[in-house]
Amino acid sequence: MNGVPHPVHGDRNGGPVTSRSWWIYRGTGQPLRDIRLGDILPSPPGWRDFDGGPVLPPVPAESAETDRRLGAVGRATPRQDPHDIDLINTALLLRRPLLVTGRPGIGKSTLAYLVARELGLGRVLHWGITSRSTLRSGLYEYDAIGRAQASLGRIRTGAPVTGAPVPAQASGSPDDASQPLPHVSGDTDDGGSAARIGDFVRLGPLGTALLPYALPRVLLIDELDKSDIDLPNDLLHVLENGSYDIPELVRARHHEGRAQVFTDDPDGTVTVTDGRVRCRAFPFIVITSNGERQFPPAFLRRCVRLNVSPPREDQLAAMIAAHFRDQGGRHDAMIKAFMERSKEHGGLATDQLLNAIFLRTAGVREDDEAWSELLDALWRQLSGAP
Repeated sequence: MNGVPHPVHGDRNGGPVTSRSWWIYRGTGQPLRDIRLGDILPSPPGWRDFDGGPVLPPVPAESAETDRRLGAVGRATPRQDPHDIDLINTALLLRRPLLVTGRPGIGKSTLAYLVARELGLGRVLHWGITSRSTLRSGLYEYDAIGRAQASLGRIRTGAPVTGAPVPAQASGSPDDASQPLPHVSGDTDDGGSAARIGDFVRLGPLGTALLPYALPRVLLIDELDKSDIDLPNDLLHVLENGSYDIPELVRARHHEGRAQVFTDDPDGTVTVTDGRVRCRAFPFIVITSNGERQFPPAFLRRCVRLNVSPPREDQLAAMIAAHFRDQGGRHDAMIKAFMERSKEHGGLATDQLLNAIFLRTAGVREDDEAWSELLDALWRQLSGAP
């Protein structure tokens, strides 16, 4: 870790705190300069050391999406609390998921993009959770109907088996992959007239994150408390072992031992051998929760838990500076008004402040008779009350 500068941060009471010597992630929001993460990231604990391979090349960052969320590189970014940075580094060093809780709109999901940008970990994989999300949908999707249709089409036309470039999109319900394929003449295990199974498999965000990369991929599992009650328990095995099987490819391994499948990255493909995926570097996983439900103890003990505090005034000012070129304290009065309104309403989201600042910079004047009504509409409480 020699050569890594140690910036000064403010603690939760506003006092200066020098960054810890063991930090890898420093909370600057800016990329490491002239430092390779592979040179400063210690080896994982023996019980979190995985041996998947062959090692895949790194995936480039999705700069436009990161800049949209954080502001352009080089602009000021909000300084995180040292306690928060301690826990982020703890999760990074222990190769454990980071469970981030806090009220809506205070920047929980932003942590994933901050870490990915600063440490140069490439594009952030995003798994948005709904009540219909399942472990399998996070790992992979198999288009069984599409494969059956392609096989029938090949039989009718007598086309050679070269592997149809058919997009691997989910068809039907999430349980389609567990159903046997319709029997069609020629759709045999020796591949006589069947379309290749790999053409109809697409890895999900979690499945892609667990591919054998040399450095951790960053995965955001957003709003896990929206999931079905079984999903946290279903994740335990995968998060503990860093591996998973694709049963459709396992069954076909004798004639399709090396299958090329789609990944969750744009235009991404990867070769899966014998239907099994095992990570090399365990991904840096940020799991967000609004605190709307309790998670099982077995799940919690596998996570590093971080409760994010509401942003301070200086952090809001830095956030505004990151998104708007015009700086110099022009919006200090609005920040103070926002913080007061947030206390009154039990907490507002930071994007509600950004929306108001944008209207100001777009030419809406504070002395305009409509300004007060606009501000009331923008800064309504999040509970849904009128």
